[in-house]
Amino acid sequence: MSKKIKLIVALGIVALTAIIAVGIFAYRNMNYDILNENFLEKRGYKSGFTENMAELDDGSEIYYLEGPDNGPKLLLLHGQQVSCYDYAKVLPKLSEEFHVYALDYYGHGNSSKNPDKYKAVKTGNDIIWFLENIIGEEAYISGHSSGALLAAYVSAKAADYIKATVLEDGPFFSTLPGRAEKTISWLGFKNMHDYLNQNKTGSFMEYSLENDYMQEIFNAEDPNAWNKIVKDPALKYLGRRPGEIPKIWLYPPELGINSIYALNANMQDGTGSYDLRFGVTFYDFSWFTGFEQEEILKSIKSPTIVMHVAPNEFTAPGYYDKNGILLAAMDETDARKVVSLVPDSKYLGGFKSAHDIHADLPDEYIEVLLDLKNKIEN
Repeated sequence: MSKKIKLIVALGIVALTAIIAVGIFAYRNMNYDILNENFLEKRGYKSGFTENMAELDDGSEIYYLEGPDNGPKLLLLHGQQVSCYDYAKVLPKLSEEFHVYALDYYGHGNSSKNPDKYKAVKTGNDIIWFLENIIGEEAYISGHSSGALLAAYVSAKAADYIKATVLEDGPFFSTLPGRAEKTISWLGFKNMHDYLNQNKTGSFMEYSLENDYMQEIFNAEDPNAWNKIVKDPALKYLGRRPGEIPKIWLYPPELGINSIYALNANMQDGTGSYDLRFGVTFYDFSWFTGFEQEEILKSIKSPTIVMHVAPNEFTAPGYYDKNGILLAAMDETDARKVVSLVPDSKYLGGFKSAHDIHADLPDEYIEVLLDLKNKIEN
């Protein structure tokens, strides 16, 4: 074989290898299950999980996953804009030590979408009903983000049913009027309110791409970064596939861009199950009617763990950006206040997660719950 032919063959092999590598890379990026919607098919059924629907006397429905009876009861309450499937990375291992119940609260997932129920007290009382009528005995409870607010309420109001409580990066006190308006979360809820109250056509996805405060972070060094990296590729995708959630093949899940798109899925666009009207209740504070945070925290009787993320790369050593916007659920002062109010509580901070500790650091989250279980049960 001549040198020329050998060179052509070698170049062909290199090119084919590169094509295969790019194909594998693109396939992974386009098929990565960001919202864990395929959890049951991939891992859930193998771990013994079943999906169920609880119906209350008023017709409200609470969807939940239940694991095998392998230990004490554990109730998981997800954060906002996701569902109980957000716990997918930790459910199989937790189910080996607990009898797990993970539910969708109202406005999310497969549970009822009734705005009359979009109040902390009403939702919390129905979760207490779930504890009493579905779980039926004492349980551990762990809530993330707004789910942590609900977990605190349930722990305070149904103390006889709670063994221990985990409050995972909950937005305590930062959600109050006068504070909330300077948080990235409230600015996101404002977008939901403004979108639902404007006359323009188009999807919430498109509206969010124009107005998301995240562009301030992206544009810190390059004023066109948001448009180039996030907005323009998404709009191009939507031009080809209107009515879908963008997923860009170039972006691996670790980059987080496709996750930004996925978290904008909503029932108003027909792209997801999250009700934007739920978010509006955090914008106008109606969700907090009758929900007195200090009194609730003071009333928690169970041993409680307060989990708190570390400052991120954009805000360290604090939690605020250059505009004074809180880029976290709560700052160090809020976290200390929570611990000071809950009689039997322990602070665990420094988690290197943007917010979703159980998804970003599943092993560390599981360790926290197992350590708590060992202390309570032994």
